Amino acid sequence: MRLAARALTFTALALGLGSLVTGCTASYRADRAEEAFPPLGQFVTLESGARVHYLQAGSGPDLVLIHGAGGNLRDWTFDLFDILAQDYRVTAFDRPGLGYTDRFPGLPTGAFATEGESPLQQAQMLREASAQLGIERPIVAGHSFGGIAAYQWALMGLDANSAVDAAAVVSFAGVAMPWPGELGPYYQVNGSAFGGAVTVPILSAFVPASTVEEIIENTFSPQPAPEGYADFIGAPLTLRLDSFRANVRQVNTLRPHVVEMERRYPQLTLPIEIVHGTADTTVPIDIHSDEIVKLVPTANLTRLEGVGHMPHHVAPDVATAAIDRAAARAGLR
Repeated sequence: MRLAARALTFTALALGLGSLVTGCTASYRADRAEEAFPPLGQFVTLESGARVHYLQAGSGPDLVLIHGAGGNLRDWTFDLFDILAQDYRVTAFDRPGLGYTDRFPGLPTGAFATEGESPLQQAQMLREASAQLGIERPIVAGHSFGGIAAYQWALMGLDANSAVDAAAVVSFAGVAMPWPGELGPYYQVNGSAFGGAVTVPILSAFVPASTVEEIIENTFSPQPAPEGYADFIGAPLTLRLDSFRANVRQVNTLRPHVVEMERRYPQLTLPIEIVHGTADTTVPIDIHSDEIVKLVPTANLTRLEGVGHMPHHVAPDVATAAIDRAAARAGLR
């Protein structure tokens, strides 16, 4: 009995020490990430008290940019933001829980929580921020997960008139439709209660920079990531414990919301421009963009042969042309 008690004691001490080391390391890495990649823009405080981080520049028709999963607004400022600001008043947002934007108010955020911000909750926060910034009839452009947030933004305009209703939507390899089967173990495990309490802290503390760089390269594949992109994007911000949990939970709980959204797509009448690569294995074109154009007559798809998941970086001229078409079709230019 004494040996068993000692074993249990030593096990408890080892687990406690391991947890302490993991927590301290994760906290240290988060501080370093924020020092290396501070906010680029300003903050708007919502009625709930939540803060939304944004960067705004330029003049002309309003254009809102929404980044994808695991990202932040730096994805847009790497190259496209300054180009677009020559013709538009561009506002790039950090999505809720990512970058420097707060989580949706009231959402459980503890280690064992599993709920992530729905596209509706994300669109609500960004629309309220847009209203405070005086944005009117924006073109809403989203990449990857940002695409489903942009579609939700448009759907909200079906229910009530608002100055911030989308005049047009532009999707760059955006999530649009329910996908068959389950997500891979990365999101299933890390988005679970076990993952939030155990695996996410470990990954947050100890995942090497080489793994992050490999993920970035795989996201661009079969094209290489642009030189300097990995150093600029601020990927360590997503490894912060709270952001890590927010990201995996949003993706892991997304599909039921997309199922509900699909039913309303045929009601959309605003201009939609889609740019999607045929070699995208992250958000496959045949599951998403090829299908939504069958439901929305005003949706126009530009297929980029052999291009992966980052068409707005691989083909910036095509991306800006899609935004210009959306603006013209909406009567904004």
